[in-house]
Amino acid sequence: MTVPAGLSTQEAQSRLEKDGPNVLDSRSRNSAWKLLLRQFESPIILILFAATIISMFLGEVADGIIILAIIIPSGFLGFWQEHRASKTMQSLMSQVQIHVEVIRDGKEVTIPIAEVVVGDLVSLRAGDLIPADLQVVEASGLMVDESALTGESFPREKNIGDIDRTKTLAERTSELFFGTHVVSGVGRGIVVKVGQSTEFGALASELNSRDVTTGFERGTTAFGMLLLRAMVFLVTALFLANLLLHRPIIDSLLFSLALAVGLTPQLLPVIISVSLAAGARRMAEKQVLVKRLDAIEDFGLMTALCTDKTGTITVGAVRLDRALQPDGAESEQVLRLAFMNAKSQKGFINPLDAAILSSVGDKFVEAKVFGEIPYDFERRRLTVLVDEDGPLMITKGAFESILGACDSVRINGEVQPLSPNAAQMQSRFEEISGQGNRVLGIASKSLPGEEKVDINDEREMVLEGFLVFHDPLKEDAKGAIAELAALGIDLYMITGDNRFVAKSIATQVGLAAELVLIGSEIAKLDKDALTEKVRTCRVFAEVDPVQKERIIVAVRATGATVGYFGDGINDAAALHAADVGISVDTAVDVAKNAASIVLLNKDLHVIAEGVALGRRTFVNTMKYVRVGVSAAFGNVVSMAVADIFLPFLPMLPMQILLLNFMTDFPAIAISGDLVDSEDILKPRAWDIKAIRKFMIYFGLLSSVFDIFTFAVLRLGFHASATLFRGGWFVESTLTELAVMMVLRTHRRFWKSKPGGGLFWASVILALTTVVIPFTGFGRIIGLAPLPWNLVLILFSLIGVYIVLNEIAKKYWMK
Repeated sequence: MTVPAGLSTQEAQSRLEKDGPNVLDSRSRNSAWKLLLRQFESPIILILFAATIISMFLGEVADGIIILAIIIPSGFLGFWQEHRASKTMQSLMSQVQIHVEVIRDGKEVTIPIAEVVVGDLVSLRAGDLIPADLQVVEASGLMVDESALTGESFPREKNIGDIDRTKTLAERTSELFFGTHVVSGVGRGIVVKVGQSTEFGALASELNSRDVTTGFERGTTAFGMLLLRAMVFLVTALFLANLLLHRPIIDSLLFSLALAVGLTPQLLPVIISVSLAAGARRMAEKQVLVKRLDAIEDFGLMTALCTDKTGTITVGAVRLDRALQPDGAESEQVLRLAFMNAKSQKGFINPLDAAILSSVGDKFVEAKVFGEIPYDFERRRLTVLVDEDGPLMITKGAFESILGACDSVRINGEVQPLSPNAAQMQSRFEEISGQGNRVLGIASKSLPGEEKVDINDEREMVLEGFLVFHDPLKEDAKGAIAELAALGIDLYMITGDNRFVAKSIATQVGLAAELVLIGSEIAKLDKDALTEKVRTCRVFAEVDPVQKERIIVAVRATGATVGYFGDGINDAAALHAADVGISVDTAVDVAKNAASIVLLNKDLHVIAEGVALGRRTFVNTMKYVRVGVSAAFGNVVSMAVADIFLPFLPMLPMQILLLNFMTDFPAIAISGDLVDSEDILKPRAWDIKAIRKFMIYFGLLSSVFDIFTFAVLRLGFHASATLFRGGWFVESTLTELAVMMVLRTHRRFWKSKPGGGLFWASVILALTTVVIPFTGFGRIIGLAPLPWNLVLILFSLIGVYIVLNEIAKKYWMK
């Protein structure tokens, strides 16, 4: 049982070893083996294995061994690449761990969320993610957002009490649930459940069992189905044709299956994993961490970015510039009141209070604290009750909120009615805000004899003055916004600050600020009206968390792919609503948890670089898809034609599999290929119609060229089976490599430099391919040495093929 000092370090370690880490995704120790076995679970591969074993029993032992020697290393290649990609992501994710404050050995310490154990005493503040299922043992204004679990949009107050699991989750007010988060207040709780045993764990298990796919996964699935349909039709027809030609059933089956392996996207999952993981690694080098690999595509597709101004457009180092009394004169008393409010509150850690305390230093003495009303986003103010020659309530917050709770104002030390002075106070507030400053109001109220305070006390207060904060613009903010615009990304500034400072900041960085839409106006607009407003408005001020979410939904309704950049408690809903949630590693837990992209540097330039890298990664993935599928489709069509008219199989199954295996290496190197600058200026997505068109047009062009090559081999050189196969093996491999260099770019191929990995992998493979028929290994797999005049003719034909593809891509490649 937990004692007030919490668990001992030794006991916590013992429980961690016994119960395991506090995680929802408990990966099996055999996951590497599962990943390896997954490389061979394709039905086509399994049938190919079975047919090969049968052929070995029928006497074709050498051929069977060679086929297995090609299939198995190909599977290991896929495993190695996917395993590396998985390790890369695990390493990146370790950089964005959520940490928890627990009491160990009587002291508050910070530990990773995975190390929380049953019995831990957890300290909670506004913005904290609830790290496990807890029983509340201390609470002060503890309000928790449980929408992730219950769907209830309003925060629920939590209190000390016993656990009663006969009640619904929403009724269990003495419990805190994993995955929810603290909106305001402070508290402590004892961990009663961790990981999969939590209420959220049970829900997550149910959701994980459902077939939920992302847009990227839907694209890859649609692409796979396109190839599957083409493969089933062509390969079945080819198998039946061989039977009609009275060729051996096993040979015909192996030949057909080998072609199926060549046409089906066996390497597609590997290429995608490798390409996206390589992209994630490069993005990490640019201080952009990707929590989900498929988020890279969404990042690249982004056409609108919604963000607050603090830390993105401004430096993010807020400082208290002035503490003013209502007449505008600087005031030591107002500064002292601000200090007592900031120093006494515990429920809402924020940069404004930090700026106040930093400005004051040790100038004032801390007062005794009686009570606190934590900040929330409806009241937009924070109140403390301190001992200042008797109980004194001090409230600070948004100026409009403070002004609305006051009925008097202190001018030159004299308390006067507010009404005659309200217009002057409002005018002064607007003037200071219009200079780009953030301005809070501060008020007080004497509460004789009281040692508790509640919301009902926040009325009939005395306005004491203004707190003026300054956060200077980043020097390169305007350039960063222009950089985003060059990538086709509109910037929307959404802030809780007042309209005057929002307009000032927006104007300085070049955002259209003629129209500034404020929260009270948004509240009056329905969904359709707000959607129309966001088509022209780029600056939103005085908004609450719900309105932020509504703005995101409205911008999405215009057809934009929306990114939202946030790091505060009030950003969680907006982060979930956006296509791409972006946060920073210093964000509150709930924001960091909701985001799919986490930045190590809160900078718009970093986002622009991340978007460009995301688009570069997707472009390289599409290179493999387009070129690989068109080459495979062309080979199958060519095989079908040759198979019908030749007295022998145009290529043996082992030769087809070897060709596919060898061309895997340049395909994997595509992930590091260079990308033309114009290819990242606009977002790109899966376009199955375009891929199908590309496959048919360039695939058939390849087939026409192949058939011409067949004619040269049979009519010009009267090639035997082994010479024919040797000639086509060389020609087929070299043309696939050549066409990759041509079709990897929309430019003239000599004007677009390929990546070093792709170029040298292609060169080495080309040399290897030409040499193989002249070796003993070539004779073993049934390839005859090529006469040098045939080699020269094949090279000449490949040159013609390159020219034809260069001409064709002008019309067929969009």
